[in-house]
Formats: sequence, structure tokens, C-alpha cells
Amino acid sequence: MPSLVQEELERMLRGGAFAPGDPLREASLATQLGVSRGPIREAFRSLEEKGLVRVEKNRGVFVRIITPQEADDIFEVRTALEKLIVSRVAKTPECLADSGLPELLSKAEKLAAEADFSGCHALNVQFHERLAELAGNETLLHTYRRLVNELSLFRQQAHASSPDASTLRRSVVDHQNLFTALVEGNKRKALGVLKLHVEESRKRLKSVLSKPSNVIL
Repeated sequence: MPSLVQEELERMLRGGAFAPGDPLREASLATQLGVSRGPIREAFRSLEEKGLVRVEKNRGVFVRIITPQEADDIFEVRTALEKLIVSRVAKTPECLADSGLPELLSKAEKLAAEADFSGCHALNVQFHERLAELAGNETLLHTYRRLVNELSLFRQQAHASSPDASTLRRSVVDHQNLFTALVEGNKRKALGVLKLHVEESRKRLKSVLSKPSNVIL
């Protein structure tokens, strides 16, 4: 039960159900999810470890706020990890045979055509995390997932501040090209596609961070 509660709360946080800085009320969440407060309390501890919430003594639990500089630093480290992930997967392209990535990319293409920002965001996360799993390094995977968590609400905010569906379509095309290069075992080509993809994401990040009112996760 605690793990299911944690998964549901994590899904809600990643999906933008709460804004950075919002308080998370034990009692109301327990009622909403139909559980006692115990599993909620346990989930809060796990979510704190994942970088999604902060627990303040005598005040409560809040959706974590990250400063613009922290967000940029996290993005820089994540980029380095993604290069390592792509390099490792390119060495063993056979691992992509039953990865489920073609089906995921097909779904993402349909959602992008429908301008479904939330759905595309979720599939974007799944695509990159699946590659991290296929890289075959548990430490790398664990570190990467934490960084994804910390930047998850930023992506929701970036899409909200610039609701242009063309960015969704470009992202899907990038992922399709990256997957093709990896299937070919072409490390150089894959890293080239990743470089362009990351540069576009970084531009969107800087655009959001340039607005003084933004507070992001």
C-alpha cells in the first residue's frame, strides 16, 4: 500500500497537480486517496529523498522549490548523464529489440499531433528513463531518475508558458532520430542528435528562467 500511495503522489507531482511551494496536507490527501495517514506519511519521506518535496519541522510538507540557478545546474548534470547513457546503449543496440520504445514513440507522435502537452511530457520522461534502464548501470539510473524528478515540474511550466505544439512535434522527431541512430549502433550520430535536442531544451529552460516571476522545480 505505501508504495502505491507514493507512486500516485509522484504521478500527481510530475503531472503538475500541485505548484512549486504548495503545501501537501496529510489529512486531505489521505481522504482523496482513500487511505490512512500512515502511508501518506511514509510516501512523504520517500518523495523527500527523490527531491520532489521538502519537509519543514512544525510547518508541514511542501512541493519543493528550486531556484533558477539550481535548475540550470541540474540540467547541466542531466545532460552529461544522457550523453553517457546514449554512449552505453549505442554499444549494445540489440538491447533495443524488445524495449517497447517504437510503441512509445508512436503514441508520442499521436499525442503531439493532438497538442497533448501533459501526455507528451509523460512519454518524454518514459523514453529517456527507458534508455537509462537499458544503459545497464544502476547507479547511473538512480542518479538520472532523481534529476528527472527535480526538473519534472519545470517542463510542465515551460510548456504552459509557451503553448506551442510545434515544440512537441520537434521533440518526438528528435527521439525518433535518436532511436534510429541507436538501433544502427551509430554512437557518433546518436550523440549528434542528442546534442541538438539538448540545446533546444536548454533554450526553453533559459527562456523560462529569464522571467523574474518564475519559481520552478
